[in-house]
Amino acid sequence: MNLLIAGTIGLDDIKTPFGKVESVLGGSSIYASLAASFFGPCGLISIAGQDLPSGSTTMLQKRGIDLKGLEMSDKTFRWSGSYEFDMNEAKTLKTELNSLQGFNPKLPENYQQCKAVLLGNIDPIVQLKILDQVKGDPFLVTDTMNYWIESQPKQLRKVLARSDVVVINEGEARQLFNTPNLIVAGRELLALGPKYGIVKKGEHGALLFSEHKYFSAPGYPLAELKDPTGCGDSFAGGLIGYLTKTNDFSESNLRRAIIYGSIVASFCAEEFGTGYINNIKLNDIKERYDAIKEICKF
Repeated sequence: MNLLIAGTIGLDDIKTPFGKVESVLGGSSIYASLAASFFGPCGLISIAGQDLPSGSTTMLQKRGIDLKGLEMSDKTFRWSGSYEFDMNEAKTLKTELNSLQGFNPKLPENYQQCKAVLLGNIDPIVQLKILDQVKGDPFLVTDTMNYWIESQPKQLRKVLARSDVVVINEGEARQLFNTPNLIVAGRELLALGPKYGIVKKGEHGALLFSEHKYFSAPGYPLAELKDPTGCGDSFAGGLIGYLTKTNDFSESNLRRAIIYGSIVASFCAEEFGTGYINNIKLNDIKERYDAIKEICKF
C-alpha cells in the first residue's frame, strides 16, 4: 500500500445558508481518502461505529480505499456545525467523541512499508502512534486544527517536527504562532522542522512556504457554494494523492499538487457532505486545472 491516510470518521449534522443535512458520512479520513482516490488507491486508518450509514464501507472500497486499517466500535464520532454567509469557518454546535475515545490504531503489516502518509486532523497522540509503526522514511503530510493546538501543543509540535509538509488554515497559523502575519507564521512553521508549510486560505487559495521561496496558489472561483465542510481535508487528500501517483515529491511538483488539491476541494464545496464524489471524474478535475492555468497567465 503506497499511500496511507489517517484521521476521523464521523456522522455530521450540517447547516449552511443553502440548506442542511443530518447524519451524513464525514470526518477527516473520509474526505481525504475520497479526494486521494481520484489519483489512486490508498489505505485508511480510522475507527467507526456500527451506526455507519448502510453502504458506506462498500462505497469506500469501490473507490479503491483499502479498509484493513479500519477498526469498528459501538458508536461513530458525531459532529454538528453551522455556517453563516462567510463560510470560511464553521461554528461547532455539538461534538460526541464516541469511538474516538481511547482509539489505539494498529497498522496492518502491508501498511507499514509505504511511500506516503497523510495524518489528517486527529489527536496528535494518535498521529504519533501511527508514525511509530511506519517503517522506512515515507513522505509525510500532516494536518491539524485549533482544538489540538490548544489542548495538545507539545505532542502536536513533535508531529510537526517529523513532517515533510504541514497543512493548516490561516486562523490556525495565526493561533499557533500568535501573529496576525501569515508570512511570519509560515517562517516560524518551517523553524519547527518541516520542509514545507502550506497555509490554506479557504476560497482564496493557499500559500506554500519553503526555505527560500513562496508560492501563492489561487482558489478556483465558484459560482455556487453549498457546504465547505471537509474542503480542507479534501485539499490535503487531493494533494497527497497526486504526489503519490506521480511519485515525485519535489517542490515543483508540490506546487502542482496544491492546485489539484484546491480543485478537488472546490468540487467538495458544491455539494453537502461527500455528495460530489459520484458526480465528477478525473477529467473534470483536469479541466479545472487547465482553467486555473489560464486564470493565472499574465
